[in-house]
Amino acid sequence: MSKAADEQECRDDAVTGGFVYQANTDAERRLTRKIDLRIVPTVWVLYTLSYLDRANIGNAKVGGLEAHLTLTSNQYSVVLLLFFVSYVLFEIPANMILTRVRPSIFLSGLCFIWGGIAACMAAINSWQALAVVRFCLGIVEAGFAPGVAFYLSSWYKRHELAKRYSIYYTATAVSGAFSGLLAGVITEHLKMARLIEGWRWLFLIEGIGSCFVALFTWMILPDWPSTTKWLTPEERSIAIQRLKHDGIGGVSANGAAEPSHKESLKLALVDWRTWFLVVMYMLATGSQTIQYFIPTLVGQMGYTGFSQQFMTIPIYMVALVCILAFCFISDFRKERGNYVSLTSFIAGISFIVVVSVNSNHVKYAFLCFAVGGVYATCPLTLLWVSSVIDHPAEKRAVAIALVNGLGNSASIYGSFLWPSTDAPRYVQGFATTTAFVLALCIMAQVFKFLMKKYPAEGLKVEEEFRQDEKQSDIASV
Repeated sequence: MSKAADEQECRDDAVTGGFVYQANTDAERRLTRKIDLRIVPTVWVLYTLSYLDRANIGNAKVGGLEAHLTLTSNQYSVVLLLFFVSYVLFEIPANMILTRVRPSIFLSGLCFIWGGIAACMAAINSWQALAVVRFCLGIVEAGFAPGVAFYLSSWYKRHELAKRYSIYYTATAVSGAFSGLLAGVITEHLKMARLIEGWRWLFLIEGIGSCFVALFTWMILPDWPSTTKWLTPEERSIAIQRLKHDGIGGVSANGAAEPSHKESLKLALVDWRTWFLVVMYMLATGSQTIQYFIPTLVGQMGYTGFSQQFMTIPIYMVALVCILAFCFISDFRKERGNYVSLTSFIAGISFIVVVSVNSNHVKYAFLCFAVGGVYATCPLTLLWVSSVIDHPAEKRAVAIALVNGLGNSASIYGSFLWPSTDAPRYVQGFATTTAFVLALCIMAQVFKFLMKKYPAEGLKVEEEFRQDEKQSDIASV
């Protein structure tokens, strides 16, 4: 063993207090429940607020923003595009920073800042000003989604992740549904209250709400397993060692033996798995840009006013069910690839039906299934990163940010797939989205085959650990 390895082992022993880890004990289950109660609900609330402040522009558009600014289809697409430009550019730097700071402060601080920026959209009077504010919003929100993905992977084992991440990711569906309901109420009942338009009230209320919540979340979230003070020494030991047994690298205490930002970036860039997952996630998120046009698509089915906002809710509720069902089953079955393929296939077939039939009721039903499939595909694809690019932690952080960042770059051109001139069928948008999800369906199976042929080192460790566990159980019997 090298001198550096000896020094790292001594540091780990100092952090864990010499406790010996045993898998699946009552102590580990108590620890998991303890961190679940603090992490999962808190990041869920933060992500709900993130999506409310990001996606409410679609509700504001049909609630009076489009008419007030005389917004054209191309101008609206540019406004959406600029958010994703800054979002993509700042994801990797943000995740690099996260590995060196307290996540409780970092994530809550982002929420407070983006809430303030979102509230500023209430003051705009031109589409150019709206575009600038959305660009700034993208800079701040860039650190949150990949940050949470890395944060969760630093607390949970591989096959504990999808269940927790799916609950967290339902915030996208809940915020979409709640956004429609809230937008309908605000734009209808606060229209011209104190001489302020309803869509301005929408931006103002949701932005200030994010700032308020952020004042409390930092007190609830834990930091890293080795630095969280309200855990006992035994709990810290279990938290650190159970990830090691699962072949996952953690963030070191006191900055010990950490690769530099440059080294971490290089490690992620030269790994072929990173780029394969980038392409897969680009296909997933490219198809998810439909979320910004759901109110418009519902309007093409004959719904107007409050009904148009209200009828977006069932679509997001179906998405919520799909996210939970497929991610929970994926964890239970310890399988990612087949469920990525299944959900993307469901979405692809549903998109074909939507664009092919004339009945608005059938269109609406299959739009629900299509959005549900797309929303389930995204977390399953992103979680694959933590499973196959597991250590060191700094490399994992960069890989998650790179996949999430470049993946979301698909939203840059995806925002131009639904021009108003294509109404009412939007053939271009549906055809492209269908091609995306069906290509993802095939690529998931190819990646699964390649991972069996060239397995990740961490997955080898996990398999060896399972064999040791099995032999230990037999010996106990």
